[in-house]
Amino acid sequence: MSNVTALEAQHVLQTYKRQPVVFVRGEGSRLFDENGRAYLDFISGIGVCVLGHAHPGLAAVIAEQSKTLIHTSNLYYHPLQGQLAAKLAKMSGLQRAFFCNSGTEAVEACLKFARRYWYSKGIKNRTQYVALEHGFSGRSMGALSVTANANYRAPFEPLIPGVTFIAPDDIKGLEAAVTERTAAVIAEPIQGEGGVRPLSPEFAAAIARVTKATGTLLIADEIQCGLGRTGRPFHFQSFGWTPDLITVGKAIGSGIPIGAALVAEYVAKEIFAGDHGTTYGGNLLSTRAALYVLDELDRLAPQIKAMGALFEQKLAALQSQHQVISGVKGAGLMQGLHLSVDALPVIEASLKAGLLVNRTAEKVVRMLPPLTVTAAEIEEATRILDGALRSVSATEARATEGAEGFDGSVEVKA
Repeated sequence: MSNVTALEAQHVLQTYKRQPVVFVRGEGSRLFDENGRAYLDFISGIGVCVLGHAHPGLAAVIAEQSKTLIHTSNLYYHPLQGQLAAKLAKMSGLQRAFFCNSGTEAVEACLKFARRYWYSKGIKNRTQYVALEHGFSGRSMGALSVTANANYRAPFEPLIPGVTFIAPDDIKGLEAAVTERTAAVIAEPIQGEGGVRPLSPEFAAAIARVTKATGTLLIADEIQCGLGRTGRPFHFQSFGWTPDLITVGKAIGSGIPIGAALVAEYVAKEIFAGDHGTTYGGNLLSTRAALYVLDELDRLAPQIKAMGALFEQKLAALQSQHQVISGVKGAGLMQGLHLSVDALPVIEASLKAGLLVNRTAEKVVRMLPPLTVTAAEIEEATRILDGALRSVSATEARATEGAEGFDGSVEVKA
């Protein structure tokens, strides 16, 4: 551990606050540290490793493709991009795909495509965006411009101008914000980094109504909640949305970097050769991995739905036992325990007990287990969470008692 951290301290840019553990191996829903200790992984690389770790089928196709052809660039055709685009079109209802390397790049592409759409139609002043408070779309300059967190944004301003943020329950604010100058509204059906916050059906319906009435493009940001995690191919389908653009990332490669911007045909007709590009995007290795992942998720769909329902049930039972849990929010295998206190002690206690979860929005324990998770693993995770919550509650109770006199009154010092 000391050698790893010392080397990083010398040579790696210090942009991450890492947990004090070094992982060297994985198997299924488990990660193993350098000392051989096993941890149950319920964050799965922030929603990436949907097939778990060291999945033998995925490893086999990656190895096979690496021995055949990894990369040619987008100067030439290869047989896999079309196959993957067709599969995503069937899943999403959007005819075309632009392949890139990450969810953030998918957001960048969609922001550009939205502007290009209006420019091609001769409406050159329709350049603004509406995004949601608590939303997170990435850390590149464009994606950061539609990310609400001021702490992320302030050091890098000025960002892209003309972005309006509204609360994700403010229908009147939405109606006022979307104007004849708005190119697109971007929204996560379930906000992930912002604290696992599902949009309400009423607000989701308002987004659909307002964008349709004004002709504004709708970008559904499905990077974290999409590709089966909530029991549907995409979570926007639970709202009945018909988005014009969809961002895809994280899960699609189960660890192999790949993202995609999905584009409706009428938008695609306004985008032309040279408008966007990427060197690595959609190469043979990444598209081969993604094809395998999506086939596996199709096969696992009934199990994913069943495990999602079980997870929701177990977390509801956990809430009934712990007053510190103010709410359980999410859908399927994307869940957040909203606490009345800082979540960090729960994250740390869980890590010590062998469970990986993470803290977001300060008071939320976020959980994104692999989509291959079993009932026994869900039972194990909730049991560890129960112990972590009890230990934190006990610590807080002792701290409270220490601040009081023997009669229970608060001690006041002169």
